[in-house]
Amino acid sequence: MNRFRVADGFHVELAAAEPNVVDPVAMAFDADGRLFVIEMRGYSEDDGQMLGRVRMLEDLDDDGTYEKSTIFAEGFSWPTAIFCTQGGILVGAAPEIYWLKDEDGDGKADTRQVLFTGFRSSNVQGLLNTFQWGLDNRIHGVTSSSGGQVQKVVDGQAVGSPISLRGRDFEIDPLTMEMKAISGGGQHGMSMNQWGDKFTCNNSDHLQQIVYEDRYIARNPYVASPSARKSIAVDGGQASVFRTSPVEAWRVIRTELRTTNVVPGPIEGGGTAAGYFTSATGITIFRGDGWPAKYHGFAIVGDVGSNLVHRKQLNDQGILYQGVRIDDNSEFLSSQDIWFRPVQFANAPDGSLYVADMYREVIEHPEALPPMIKKHLDLTSGRDRGRIYRIVGDDFKRRPTEHLSQVTTKDLVGFLEHSNDWQRETAARLIYERQDAVIATDLANLAASSTRAESRILALAALAGLNKITPKVLLTALDDPHPRVRQHAIRLAEPLIGSSPVLRKKISSLVNDPNPHVRFQLAFTLGMFPIAEKTPLLAKLVASDGADPYARAAIQSSVTEGAGAFLLEITQEATPNNEMISLLANQIGKQRKPDDVAAILKQLPRLQQQSPKLFEQIVKGLNADPGSELARQLAKATQGDASEVIDKMVRNAHQIVSDEQANLIDRLKAVEVLRFGKFEASRFAALLQPTQPLELQQATLKVLRQFDSPDVAALIVSNWPSMGPGLRTQAMDVLTSRPKWVGTLLDAIQSTNIPLADVGLSRLEQLAPLLSEEQRKQIANLKANATQSDRTAIVDDFRKSLTMSGDADRGKQVFAKNCSSCHQMNGVGHPLGPNLAAMKNRGTEAILVNVLLPNAEVNPQYMNYICLTTDGRTVSGMLASETATSITLVQADDKSETILRIDIDQLRSTGVSLMPEGLEKSIDQQAMADLLIYLTQ
Repeated sequence: MNRFRVADGFHVELAAAEPNVVDPVAMAFDADGRLFVIEMRGYSEDDGQMLGRVRMLEDLDDDGTYEKSTIFAEGFSWPTAIFCTQGGILVGAAPEIYWLKDEDGDGKADTRQVLFTGFRSSNVQGLLNTFQWGLDNRIHGVTSSSGGQVQKVVDGQAVGSPISLRGRDFEIDPLTMEMKAISGGGQHGMSMNQWGDKFTCNNSDHLQQIVYEDRYIARNPYVASPSARKSIAVDGGQASVFRTSPVEAWRVIRTELRTTNVVPGPIEGGGTAAGYFTSATGITIFRGDGWPAKYHGFAIVGDVGSNLVHRKQLNDQGILYQGVRIDDNSEFLSSQDIWFRPVQFANAPDGSLYVADMYREVIEHPEALPPMIKKHLDLTSGRDRGRIYRIVGDDFKRRPTEHLSQVTTKDLVGFLEHSNDWQRETAARLIYERQDAVIATDLANLAASSTRAESRILALAALAGLNKITPKVLLTALDDPHPRVRQHAIRLAEPLIGSSPVLRKKISSLVNDPNPHVRFQLAFTLGMFPIAEKTPLLAKLVASDGADPYARAAIQSSVTEGAGAFLLEITQEATPNNEMISLLANQIGKQRKPDDVAAILKQLPRLQQQSPKLFEQIVKGLNADPGSELARQLAKATQGDASEVIDKMVRNAHQIVSDEQANLIDRLKAVEVLRFGKFEASRFAALLQPTQPLELQQATLKVLRQFDSPDVAALIVSNWPSMGPGLRTQAMDVLTSRPKWVGTLLDAIQSTNIPLADVGLSRLEQLAPLLSEEQRKQIANLKANATQSDRTAIVDDFRKSLTMSGDADRGKQVFAKNCSSCHQMNGVGHPLGPNLAAMKNRGTEAILVNVLLPNAEVNPQYMNYICLTTDGRTVSGMLASETATSITLVQADDKSETILRIDIDQLRSTGVSLMPEGLEKSIDQQAMADLLIYLTQ
């Protein structure tokens, strides 16, 4: 205890320790304040020994120390999550979620039932975790990075279609035990504030916000929304931390081994052994009354590798929050003890924050330990130890623990107004579980009269959970002085909107609400309105909030029908929102609903006369393929003018791009227009000549991807000899973007028009699963006949550069030409790959090896994926985000492409890094020496 350093105004108390508890990784209080704890004794490699347990701790004299300890259940592999509900507990232990209950009161589980199965357990630090109660009367859980294809289990058998949880979290209804996929994607830890805003974290990104509910976006498959998970820490995801513990000797040795390339592995934080987030976990929004009120709503995050607890102030910026550090060069809580491992936290019945300290000598993932170090470490050391602490304010006064299971449902209503969040939330859960509608009037009165806004919200949610919420109650709430009450009243009104014109009218009046949270919710909820009513309201939201990409996604999610009428509505604005117009035009072009198409066609002649730019933008956005039914309809509706407009655009574009005296920016814009015309090999060949500016050649290759003519591949192959190394990389992206073009590429390799070394056999092998049997045979033949390059020999050859004299200015040019498409240094380039800001600490040899052997060890974050679309294109890149309707792949030069799920044919991981092998083809040893000097100066 005396090795802790805690922020002024706080102190730490011991609640439980070994032998009463060991290896605590998750905890939950039942309605009577008993503490149920997950003991993950099998961490980190002994999952097969089934050592995991559930421990029940009781504070018999209510003095804050748990003196009675009972093993409630045991025999779990790697248990990681727990929640008290319905008089029993849910336990998450991949691949299952279990239901446990003590039927006879002896403190041990008599019932043990598998409810769900299918969670993966491929990564001990990426298992399902963190069950929390939500304002929607559901138990929310984190899937984590291992993912899963989850099924409900009935009578011991998995039933129903699997729920895909890759990149998404889940929720469970405790009454029916039904599961649904929801927005998420964090690693270990998740929490909600009193308004229902959700936050999560990853090892190296300690504070993220879940911005919206996936169910809304899922309504409209044509919405390419921003990622639901947004990093919000002002100082960055992998921010600095200030540990007071000494750095473990083995960690220093491992970093030295990695920087000198004795062992593989990621070298984070500039090659220092500590001082930055590497193991963020357990994010919890503090909601108790045992601290000074100004700290309510702060985010608490542990970093187990650095033996500390970090805190962030959350500042509401509208739709998003910002997390701001308030401890200068120090942490909220740190320990000099290197065994202190704060893995999880909990808001407690006494108003304090509980800390689960796994108390292990080694917390590191076993695969991150080099064998030469691992053999000297005992990864089980500490299996017989564990502590649970509470952090309280110096003025903290402990209250007697309430036993809410013994409280009548009517009296539970009063607990919704309690000053401490645990009592409010537990009362809300019990009210939902008991389903006693007798209290509906009491809840309605509380919703209208409580002095606490969060209590009014809980009362509304409780009424909804009892199916007793009424238009009268909601109308009062929609007039509430607090914006968050109005926000939730809009959400909770959704089941009644269709049958209540009065509710719709009142909700409609909030379109001008001054609070962005209210308008954001309104944008989603308007999707339940009749088309005629919602269209002008959504148009107003476009005018007020349309500059924000999250707001645009919310608005478009509500336009499942009536996109044509809505598009025409927003064209009436004095300053039309171009982004929204393009999104809607593109949706109409893909959706092709007769009413929408007819509405647009009817008004296009008017727009052509009154607003030629809008007319042109809509025609471009519709993206009608030449000769398609939509193209014919456009031509007919505009007496051929739509086709003429496009033809004129293309003709003008050809004139501009062909004019070598024209401004380069104008030429680049003109190239983008060429995709609306026909593919003419001679015109595009002229733009790929080496005499043209490199930017123009790159833009031309980008446009060529939009065509599907086999002559595109032939054009690129014929121009290959004149292309530089950088341009060849982009040209290869084009050639591999359509399976039929890959055939031309393979023929060119076999005829030696394109050397196999320029392509890389590994790249072709990655594509093979998406290709025809004949093409796969061609690749196999190439592999059989190829002389494989020895990457180790290449590295050995380039070691000469380590002793050569380098020049930093030349190195800067090498970096800009060869590395800046994926890395950033001194403000130059794109931060797609790992951060290079502190490269000098890594050592030149380590940098050399990592550059030439990018696949020696691939961080999953930088894994390359290949997506085959329904129109025959192949898109590759890092999988940056997933939503209900789309995925986003990020490529070199920070280019990203969001692909609607309805347009995906296949999606596969290649198992290799986005960074390609073969840099040695572009630079020699002297250039490498220059680059190394630049990176380490």
